[in-house]
Amino acid sequence: MICHAATVKVRRLYISPGHNFFGRREPPPGEHPTIEVGEIQCAAGRGLQGDRFFDFKENYKGQITFFAIEVFDELCQQLGVNGLSPGVTRRNVITAGIDLNSLVGMEFEIQGVRFAGTAECSPCHWMDLVIAPGAERLLHARGGLRARILTDGILRAGK
Repeated sequence: MICHAATVKVRRLYISPGHNFFGRREPPPGEHPTIEVGEIQCAAGRGLQGDRFFDFKENYKGQITFFAIEVFDELCQQLGVNGLSPGVTRRNVITAGIDLNSLVGMEFEIQGVRFAGTAECSPCHWMDLVIAPGAERLLHARGGLRARILTDGILRAGK
């Protein structure tokens, strides 16, 4: 069964050419920028053109990641943070209007592109550094969604 996520709005899109936190438990974070883009090219089974996880490994469960703006806004409010970009989470797609956890184990479609929700994005200790102390704890079970890309297509921000 495919969930047609018609109510989902794509608010923002991000890619990054390199890893800042992945595999870096002890050393300081890397300095690769998170780049906001107006659209991203999704390649089935491969990832996002220009992103650090493109062709990372076969059948990788995090070819694309999603994060809810509602969760980000609530988090910032609870921590007293203002003016922070959701790009600090290093998720690719910032959504509005859907419970992302409900898509784990489901196939879904956004803007004509099909995805398979594979797992929650578990927050790491770096969230306390890039957002504010306490962010990792508050993001438990709300860190976003990892997914595989099932069909080629383009996602556009603002739709």
